[in-house]
Amino acid sequence: MPRRADKIVVDPRLCKGCHICISVCPHGVLQASDKMDNRGFHIPVVVDLEACRACRLCELECPDFAISVHTG
Repeated sequence: MPRRADKIVVDPRLCKGCHICISVCPHGVLQASDKMDNRGFHIPVVVDLEACRACRLCELECPDFAISVHTG
């Protein structure tokens, strides 16, 4: 059985909206938010948690350590 993520957390205090996490995800789990945060960034949001295979590429490639993948 493939691994799955229970939760993906993007810390809006750390994220600068570079969207590297979106570009490295092979399953299209994340996309840029339609809403801009108070700093002017479009923070990534989870759009398809079921598609996540907990590969953690988003977490590993984030230069600001702003994303974490939780498995159970």
